Amino acid sequence: MIEKGILYLVSTPLGHLGDITARALDVLNAVDRIAAEDTRHTAGLLRHFSIQTPCFSCHDHNELERVEQMIGYLSRGESIALVSDAGTPLISDPGFKLVRALVAEGFKVVPVPGACAITTALVASGLPSDRFGFYGFPPAKQSARLKWYDDLKAKTGTYIFYESKHRLMNSLEDLMNVFGDVDACVGRELTKEYESFYRGSLSEVIQQLSDLPSLLGEFVVLVSFNESEEEADNVFDESISLSVKELCDLLASPPKKKSLAAFLAERTGHSKQDWYKSLLTLEDA
Repeated sequence: MIEKGILYLVSTPLGHLGDITARALDVLNAVDRIAAEDTRHTAGLLRHFSIQTPCFSCHDHNELERVEQMIGYLSRGESIALVSDAGTPLISDPGFKLVRALVAEGFKVVPVPGACAITTALVASGLPSDRFGFYGFPPAKQSARLKWYDDLKAKTGTYIFYESKHRLMNSLEDLMNVFGDVDACVGRELTKEYESFYRGSLSEVIQQLSDLPSLLGEFVVLVSFNESEEEADNVFDESISLSVKELCDLLASPPKKKSLAAFLAERTGHSKQDWYKSLLTLEDA
């Protein structure tokens, strides 16, 4: 059942048309209009499923212009579906500015979930999936890209990027320079005929890709950066020891250990118990 005056965010297949959901087809058939990133591309999808809903364009270059127009449509009680060329709208695709504006105006926005390259690549990568982040496309220029990677390195988990075929190898080499030879995976042409995954250490993945006669298609890059428990414990112990010594040097008469532990825990994110144990150790030294 399609409600009126609502914007539907409809996910479409990455490549395999069989991945479209029954709900997505129902919505695309029932809405009054479809806002498409590329009307020519979406027209092929609609023809395949015999959908005759009229389309209009909504892309990076006209998104802000479309806001007032779509507010008018929705205010008259029309329903609209927003689609990108492939996958889930707004994920490295147009739509964020539009959705933000419509939400601010009080309109209802309903997601119709489906294919997404990020999660498709992640679940098949063999890399940890309990903590991950998506960071879009890295900068095109090497100096900016190296700094961008270096800034990300402070986070632990699996990093997911999109990358173009023209910059892929240079981007992977830069990743190696910043992250080292970490576990990695590159997914190519997801759900399409020539879908491929290249897995291993980053150097092994680079070698696998270097052996290909050419780099064609669309790429998702994943790398896993995780501190070992031993390294994390060492960093914690060193930071605790240094912080306690510095603080006690500043205080002529240190407060009670429990109060001091609570004070430090509140400001550092480490537990009160860990701080208290460290204070006892320092006192015995």
